[in-house]
Amino acid sequence: MINAKDSKNTFYILNQKDNTPIVLIHGVGLNHKIWEPQINSFNNTVLVYDILGHGNTPLTKSKISFDDFSSQLLNLIDELKIHKIHLVGFSIGSLIARNFATKYDSRLESLTLLCSVFQRSNEQQKVVNDRFELSKKSRSLSKEALKRWFTDDYINKNPKIYKKISSILEENNVENFLKVYELFVTHQDDEIFENIKTKTLIMTGENDIGSTPEMSKNLSKIIANSKVKIVSNGKHLCSIECADDVNNAIKEHINND
Repeated sequence: MINAKDSKNTFYILNQKDNTPIVLIHGVGLNHKIWEPQINSFNNTVLVYDILGHGNTPLTKSKISFDDFSSQLLNLIDELKIHKIHLVGFSIGSLIARNFATKYDSRLESLTLLCSVFQRSNEQQKVVNDRFELSKKSRSLSKEALKRWFTDDYINKNPKIYKKISSILEENNVENFLKVYELFVTHQDDEIFENIKTKTLIMTGENDIGSTPEMSKNLSKIIANSKVKIVSNGKHLCSIECADDVNNAIKEHINND
């Protein structure tokens, strides 16, 4: 493992191989550590990093945009002299990946959008708006989120995972977290989707109430070279709870022409 930090990013290069790297982008309020179930599953170099304002990566701007996150990723792979990547984004990471793909499709060998929101209904938008207002008042992302992210059965059987994710949430810089969370809440699906030419896998848990199967299916209708995978029994963090299913789907996707 190569653990590196420059003035702008904290990143980790793992399982170095002579092939196209897989880059994994985490969700809001989290950091690169959520990808542990994926890191050793792929026969590729894996690059994980903390997005702006998360983990040990600073955020100095008062207002943040998805273009800023795409620039962070572009600068990172350019610095590492990586030309092509398999890009996997989770939750807000999928929105970053979507933005990146519309601008730098030529840098992608494949794209995986995991638990990606799309075309929220008025009621769904109200729910996330209310959660954001609550987070502003409490100055944190409530641990109640974990009940949306995992099934009750999984939480009961895996208290160490519950504690680990809770600890990550508690370690957030509150001001930076709220800047990024607001971006997630107010996102308008205004990407130029026709710019995405690379093969795309759109995947979510069948019981994900925030990034629903219907959203994934509708998103696939407007990304030309895409397919959908619904993870049985999965919720939002199906990448952890249903890691084998998620990992196998990604491996099949990146290995098939």
